[in-house]
Amino acid sequence: MAKESTLDKIKRLISTQKNIRNVATSAHIHHGKTAFTDNLLAAAGMMSAKSAGNLDAGMATWQHTDEQERLMTVDAANVSMAHEYKGEEYLINLIDTPGHVDFGGNVTRAMRAIDGTFVLVCAVEGIMPQTETVLRQALRERVKPVLFINKVDRLIKEVKLTPEAMQKRFVKLIDDFNSLIEQIAEPEFKEKWKVNVKDGSVAFGSARENWALSIPFMEKKKISFKDIYALYEMSEEEKKKWVWEKAPLHEVILDMAVKHLPNPIVAQKYRIPKIWKGDSDSEFGKDLISCNKEGEIAFVVTRIVIDPRSGKEISAGRLYSGTIVNGMEVYANIAKKTSRIQQVLVYNGIKPEQIEAVPAGNVLAISGLNVDVGETLTVREQTPFEEIKHLFQPVITKSIDVVRSADLPKLIEILRKVAKEDPSVKVEINEQTGESLISGMGELHLEVIEGRIKTEKGLEVKMGEPIVVYRETAVKPSNVEEGRSPNKHNGFFIKVEPLQEEVYSAIERGELSGGRIKKKNQVLFDKLSELGWSGDEIRDVRDIYKGNMFLDETRGEVHIGEVMEMVLDAFEMVMDQGPMAREPCIKLKVSLTDIKLHEDAIHRGPAQVYPAVREAIKEAMKSSASLLEPLQIHVIEVPESFMGAVTKLVGSKRGQLIDMKQESGIAEIKAKLPVAEMIGWSSDLRSATEGRGNSSLLDQLFERIPQSLQADVVRRIRDRKGLAENQ
Repeated sequence: MAKESTLDKIKRLISTQKNIRNVATSAHIHHGKTAFTDNLLAAAGMMSAKSAGNLDAGMATWQHTDEQERLMTVDAANVSMAHEYKGEEYLINLIDTPGHVDFGGNVTRAMRAIDGTFVLVCAVEGIMPQTETVLRQALRERVKPVLFINKVDRLIKEVKLTPEAMQKRFVKLIDDFNSLIEQIAEPEFKEKWKVNVKDGSVAFGSARENWALSIPFMEKKKISFKDIYALYEMSEEEKKKWVWEKAPLHEVILDMAVKHLPNPIVAQKYRIPKIWKGDSDSEFGKDLISCNKEGEIAFVVTRIVIDPRSGKEISAGRLYSGTIVNGMEVYANIAKKTSRIQQVLVYNGIKPEQIEAVPAGNVLAISGLNVDVGETLTVREQTPFEEIKHLFQPVITKSIDVVRSADLPKLIEILRKVAKEDPSVKVEINEQTGESLISGMGELHLEVIEGRIKTEKGLEVKMGEPIVVYRETAVKPSNVEEGRSPNKHNGFFIKVEPLQEEVYSAIERGELSGGRIKKKNQVLFDKLSELGWSGDEIRDVRDIYKGNMFLDETRGEVHIGEVMEMVLDAFEMVMDQGPMAREPCIKLKVSLTDIKLHEDAIHRGPAQVYPAVREAIKEAMKSSASLLEPLQIHVIEVPESFMGAVTKLVGSKRGQLIDMKQESGIAEIKAKLPVAEMIGWSSDLRSATEGRGNSSLLDQLFERIPQSLQADVVRRIRDRKGLAENQ
């Protein structure tokens, strides 16, 4: 009998939902995720064991040359493998995610597709800022974590800890990890998702050297911590043999996934109410919650890859209900259009391969569609899944232009594709100047994009100096201002005031969903009631847009329903480009207090409504408009001898010291820094610390720019944009 191929095995396993695990790797940069994935693939027979985890050879999941050059993962990569546990076969769909904060958007999007994650922590470095960030990303999507303490070999070979000291180190790391879960997780999951060394939801080992252990596994194999030390006194051949017999990475880790991470049937019962706000009592809602493969399809796009040869888009994501079939016609609920699926693809290792059909509960890919990340595909119109919200927003912008003017149309097309492949990138065409602007999470993010446009897209481009994107807001309530339509027949009365910080935070955390409110929203009602809003005020809410709210306080106007969508369009236009310098607005509560409309619909069309509403909002903002600048909170780790140098560097950049800790000769400095002063930060830190300083982004926020700087910054922004005085 012929041996079953890995693809045939995957085809067979995709239908057994209780034996599927959709998981990801997540960690701080350089904590070993990709070597970890490589060795799992090698054990599954999907790559050479010799090459697995070899930085020089390049990781299997590195699909771009710049990942090899920089020795870091930039793009998330999907892989699938089979695993046997207690006589049953399981399908493991795994997404390897980046660790660098500039590419954290990939992590956010991956979390929508999976139900559990291996969080890797370096045994020496411990919990790092990005560890907290990825854990926050997971828990926000109700993705269950387990812990792998990696690089244990460093504790033995470099730090030279005794077995007793190593155990104490593990206990501290586990306690720190559980403390984060306690802080971040929703009440329902705070206790039950804490990891426990005794039950095997914690493992430790060396991904690079392909070994792992957990307490249950050690008891089964009758080995102790002292045996691990003996491992490093063996020859290479003896070591490989011992690892394979006593502590194979893939067996320990995939056993942990099967035992401690949920299958899609279990996970969707508590994940769907969090990430989908439709009617759970509807047939479609019941299909989603039960992961019904016989129900209507619901596929959420979490990643788009554009095939370099054909230029076709491949949409990867998660199927939450139904069975998706080649040639099926689907409806895109955000784009509001119907398309036909050309191919249904599953991952055989890292390679996407076509099959006829895939049932609910799987991570897969489809081709033939032109949609965006976050799209919900169904058979007929349904409530789409919640928007995939990134933790951090783009803060660095650069102009981008072609070297040869004849290439301009090609640049526009390439930028469109770049924005599709990476939704954390924002692309804007300045109609006044013809300038293209591209915004990213940091300097490295934009460097990678520029490099790929040149090398992979074959287009010579030049980028300008970094531009910082500010935000506009109001710092006190305004008077009611009237906006008159050009024909003078319509009047819109509007006031603007700061949005409560608690409400803004709830929007940022995803507790209040963005979008226009067309019917009673119980989640909105409950949350705003909790924050002290009255029932009447909550019922007035019509739109939540990019950290701002619009309320309709009018009563009894007969024609208001006919113009409300136009009013909201105009509101969103101003929120995208504020009155001070055409920067985006945040933290605003805009209220329509009264309205006068012409009886005849012909006199209250878009050409009349848009300018009137825009001018009313802008006029209301003028009295207390303020510029907010982006700031980042960084954790800087340096030898104690460089504390003074780092403190001086932070001060030179208008930074503020928040906290300082010292332990074992290492100083940890937490500082808040204006993004405008951080251009070249990595180089400056290296110079100040002789290359021994390490900085990690912990958080991002916007605060009022010092009053002494505001006028000059506004003037420079307006000059750069070519805005006249009255624009």
